Order: sequence, then C-alpha cells, then structure tokens
Amino acid sequence: MALPPSTANWHWKNKNITKWGTGWMKRELTTIAVSGDNGESAVISAVDEVDGDMELGQRKSKLITIFDTRISLSWAGTTSDGAEVKGSLTIPEVSHEIICDNLSDFVYEWSLSTSPSPEVNAVYALAKKSLPSALEAKFATFPQAIIDTHGKDLTVSAQPSRTGTPAPSAAADKPAASVARSALSQPIRSGAEAAVNTTTVTVSATFQAAADDLFSLLTDEKKIPSWTRAPAVSAAKSETDYSLFGGGVKGKYVSLEQGKKVVQTWTLNSPTWPSEHYATLTTTFDQSTDSTKITWSLSGVPSGSEDEIERNLKGYYIHGLKSIGYVEIVIPELSHLPPKHASRSPKRSDKRSKAHADADLSKSGWAPNFRRLSPTPFPLPFSRESGIKVVEFNCGWKLVIVGVIGGRREAEKEVRF
Repeated sequence: MALPPSTANWHWKNKNITKWGTGWMKRELTTIAVSGDNGESAVISAVDEVDGDMELGQRKSKLITIFDTRISLSWAGTTSDGAEVKGSLTIPEVSHEIICDNLSDFVYEWSLSTSPSPEVNAVYALAKKSLPSALEAKFATFPQAIIDTHGKDLTVSAQPSRTGTPAPSAAADKPAASVARSALSQPIRSGAEAAVNTTTVTVSATFQAAADDLFSLLTDEKKIPSWTRAPAVSAAKSETDYSLFGGGVKGKYVSLEQGKKVVQTWTLNSPTWPSEHYATLTTTFDQSTDSTKITWSLSGVPSGSEDEIERNLKGYYIHGLKSIGYVEIVIPELSHLPPKHASRSPKRSDKRSKAHADADLSKSGWAPNFRRLSPTPFPLPFSRESGIKVVEFNCGWKLVIVGVIGGRREAEKEVRF
C-alpha cells in the first residue's frame, strides 16, 4: 500500500545535485561584470573549479538545500586605456550556512597575474571592491534555483488518483477485459505538464527461448496475463494504447518490429511518478543460437526514482517471465578464459565419471542435454522456481542446477567443465 503524500513527504529523502550545481556556477558566475568611474572594468572570466558536494533534501515536508563548496575563479579586467589585466580568485567556502544562515562571512583570496602599474592597480582595486558584492548577490539566488529545479523530484503529489506500484485492479467483480480497459478511459497525453529532470534506466536478461516467442509474450493481449498475473490491453499495433498490471502501467505503442524491437510510451501509476509524465520504453530482442537477450531501456525516468524503476523492471518483467518457467541464463564476465589443453583421449576414469554423472542426473529427473531444454525445462514435480545458473570456478566453469519441490530446495546438481 502506498504511503499518503503527507506521510511520504515527512520522511527524509535527498538527491545529489553536484553535477547540476557545478554547471549552474559556471554558467551564472561568468555573467558578472562591474565597471569603474574612469572607464576601467572587471569580469569573472571563468570558473576553474567547484570542489565539494551539493544536495537537496526533504524532511518533514520541507525542502532543505545542502551544499559546501570551494570555488576557484579567473577574473579579467580592462584599464582606462584598454590594456588587459588578469588575475585569480578563490572562495574557500560557499555554503548553505553562509548564504542562508548567515553564520559567517565569505572569504576572498585574490591574486594579480599582470605586472603592477597605476592603471593595473586601479582595475585590481575595482575587482576587489565590486566583484564580491556581485558574487554574493548571485550566490543568494542559488538555493531557490535548486528548489525550483529539483524540488519536484522529491515532493510526492497529493493527487488522489495515483496509488501503488503497479496498482492492481480494484474492481475484482468486473470481467478482466473491462477492468483493464477502464484504465484507458482517459486520453493518453504525450508529455508532462511541467518539465521533469530525467535519466535512463536499462536492465537486461538472457532467456533460453526464441525471440519471436518472447516478443509474443510481451505484446499479445492473451499471453501477457500469464506473466503479469493481471488484466491487460494490447493490440500490438503502432499508435494503439496498451495497459499492463491492471492499469498500473500504460502508454501507447510507437513502433513494433516482430521479434526484434518494441518502442512504446510508458507511465507508472505511482505516487513517486509525476502526473501525466510519459517515458519511452525501448525493448530489443537479440537472438543467438540457443537463447535471446532482452534489453529494456526506459528513457525519461524522473531523477531520484532510478532505483525504484530498476527494481520494478527486474521484478515485474524479468521475474514475471521466470515465474512461468522461462530459464534465465546468467553468464559471468571473465577477465580471462581457461587455457586450452592439448587434445587427448579421455581417460577411462573420465568416461566413467561422465557416465555416472549423466546417470545421476537421469535418476533425479534432470535432462542432461541442456541445449535442448524447453521453456519449462524440468519434468514434474519440479516447480517453476527451478533454474540453471552458470558460474566461474578457478579456471573453469560449473553448471549449478537447482530443483525446487513444494517451495523447498530438494535437489542441487553441479556439473563442472
């Protein structure tokens, strides 16, 4: 059950904005310029370094800016007769405590690169006198800029129509098709009402199945409920609406390539997902000899919700396919491959060992030829939680096969090669 907005906003949340804040400093501070009475001028010519952390936090429904940085600047000026003057400036602390709480004053560490002269010294004096006040006026706008840009990523909307993740149908007494289609009674909009900072979340899994079969499972209205355990609407045609998980996820198909690729808009019925905001889900199918790799790439994910969305994609899509018997093949990345040995005839003991291993597998109900496993690979009584895992050991590999009966791990076979 989703927390009400008042409760969700009460708990502590924070978002790292260091990259954005660094960009803001480089963009805004270089707009500062001052001029003197005799025609001399000075500007902030560059922001050389911003060292420190910047975050936006939320606690007890209040947004709190948290930042403490050291900023190194370059400044330049022009004398009354047009000569160029250069120097540097370091501000050891630009923080929330100085700007918002007034707990201390800014400290400025100046240096002059140009050889001194009366005209150069006049520009240097102008810079030291006038640039600090201009900088402080710009710094004073930074906390509000943080909140205006990132506050919506932390605050949960009070809109009552957004419930859990994904939300099951509430009307259990209605036919499945009518319940699912009710989720599409409102027109789908192509964009959000307000700008949202976004990122991309990508997950993938390799299944021992054909690409066409997996494509059909993810798009066929009659097959989708087998792995979502909820009503679905899906015509699997471009520019048609779809709904999964009883309306918890919905959107519109953009394009479909049989067995290869699906592009669709995607929105989540969740208090942490902005209202009327649509991301784009691109699903690709890469088939090899005996397996297919599926990659789900969701672009337009609101910043701050990446972990939740990654869990949802893995939990609802990947685990959903695994729950109906599709075997996920997990192949670890190796820094090196096992050395190849000179070919030789197997020893008698090797032949005996292999024969005994196959015999043991057969007695336990295991199929020794793993390349010929079907999507539901294990004969009864092994349940759908049974599976295959490939892992590295020393300089070789081992195949771990786990059988589950009645929710209990009853058998585990290990084949090394």
